[in-house]
Amino acid sequence: MIYIGFTTLGCPAWNLDDICRKGTKMGFEGVDFRGMQDEIDITIMPEFTTHLAESKRKFVEAGLRVSGISTSLKICDATQSEANLEEARRTIPLALELDVDTLRVFGGGNPAVHNKEEMADIGRDMMSAVLDLDGARTFKWVLETHDHWIKALDSKLLLNRIHDEQFGVLWDMGHSARVGQETPEASMAALGDRIYCLHVKDAIYDTAHPQSMADGWRYVAPGTGQLPIAKAIALLRTKGYDGWLIFEHEKRWHAELLEPEEMFPKFMDWYRGL
Repeated sequence: MIYIGFTTLGCPAWNLDDICRKGTKMGFEGVDFRGMQDEIDITIMPEFTTHLAESKRKFVEAGLRVSGISTSLKICDATQSEANLEEARRTIPLALELDVDTLRVFGGGNPAVHNKEEMADIGRDMMSAVLDLDGARTFKWVLETHDHWIKALDSKLLLNRIHDEQFGVLWDMGHSARVGQETPEASMAALGDRIYCLHVKDAIYDTAHPQSMADGWRYVAPGTGQLPIAKAIALLRTKGYDGWLIFEHEKRWHAELLEPEEMFPKFMDWYRGL
């Protein structure tokens, strides 16, 4: 079964009450936290420390699951080992309290110093240390197809080294198609049943538009762009995908994008029409 959520990247101005009330009203089942308002690391916010009990009550009353926490861990960066473990130690107890399903990590790394195989070795050792932490095996740890690990075959270098079933991939369909130039079939063939979470967004190639990014693409409402996200979801359904599909509206990084009050319903209308 596919469960529908949104990431807080899409609503950086919302407080916790907004997230619970508006997210539920729009029909979402879950929320993945990548910061809230001015803070990117929710583990240090009062809502998730001293006021955690009240926050948990708000989620329950709203009927909104905390599907995941998107961390800043960069597991393939040898210089980040201590920072990774420190953040993991802060995140795991909170994730246990919130009963989350997935914890997102980045690959990262320095290709000027290490080749992909060496970075994958660093990532293997880092995840081994993270998974040894108390409570870590309660969740799925997912590597996002991002930065140096956008291509599925690159992500597979890590999957082939980390056989632990608690480690898998967060397939960002937009990155794979737009940046990685991969078809959904190629991505799925490489990642297989290690896809544990999904990020969905759409974009159009439009170099003349003032809101286009450096590569000539700009984000648009799902279903109005050129990325094969509907096809990717259809393929996953045929494979029996069971997990979260998260709408990643990157409002935090691109202030010019539509407000969540307008974009989130557009996503829900598109998804319901698939």
